[in-house]
Amino acid sequence: MKKIALILVVLSLLVTVLGACSTDKKDDKQNNSVKEENNQGDKKDDAQPKKIKVGASITPHAEILETAKSVLAAKGYELDIVEYNDYVQPNVALDAGDLDANYFQHQPYLDQFNADRGMDLVSVAIIHYEPFGIYPGKTKSVEDLKDGAEIAVPNDGTNEARALLLLEAQGLIKIKDGVGMEATVIDIEENPKNLVIHEIEAAQLARSLQDVDLAVINGNFAIQAGLNVSKDAIAVEDKDSVAAETYGNVIAIRKGDENREEIKALVEALKSDEVKEYIESTYEGAVVPKF
Repeated sequence: MKKIALILVVLSLLVTVLGACSTDKKDDKQNNSVKEENNQGDKKDDAQPKKIKVGASITPHAEILETAKSVLAAKGYELDIVEYNDYVQPNVALDAGDLDANYFQHQPYLDQFNADRGMDLVSVAIIHYEPFGIYPGKTKSVEDLKDGAEIAVPNDGTNEARALLLLEAQGLIKIKDGVGMEATVIDIEENPKNLVIHEIEAAQLARSLQDVDLAVINGNFAIQAGLNVSKDAIAVEDKDSVAAETYGNVIAIRKGDENREEIKALVEALKSDEVKEYIESTYEGAVVPKF
């Protein structure tokens, strides 16, 4: 009887040990399965494209960015384009961290905005230049302007100076010496035709054409209104002018983000052959690549 009892005890212990081993193997399999799923999940996460959020004027900046999308996608980036109709909110949103970059302005405007708003936004690349043009409204040529004719110009500092310099280049006005890119209407010292200069928000200039004799319009807003500087303007900034060298449109970012891989990829995409070809074939001189 004692031997039988001993045998039963040994068998019971064996069953317990084997059951535990079986459970451990099941647990190991389950743990390995969970690890594999987690690893696969990590791989899926790694495969997700990195997002770049860029603010832009509708024309031509957002259109150019659309072309850069495929170039960025090939490098594993997803480009999110946020369109703006004004020159203020894209910088405000960038400074607040709502955007990674913006693309709508030239360096003098960016410098002035930083000074006025106490911001520290910087340029990382010049992409293109948009020639300013003088467009006919009620008067069809510079020569036909009558005494007291009305001309509309942008009302923001740097663009107003640029417009006045273009009017000066046509012999319509004379600006005080040394004022240059800071000129406003109060700096006009000679106005032989007694022209009335209206300072208007840049986005509204094209709409003002029916009410004025001439308007000096920013390149992007002219394009947006269906105007082409090479076909519709009666006078255009010279390609070798100070304005052409000064007013290239830039990619702006927050200072300190210069070495972010996303920003480097964005600049490379916008300077690609694909984008250059798109600009040249689409805008016919109204937008000129600067790379």
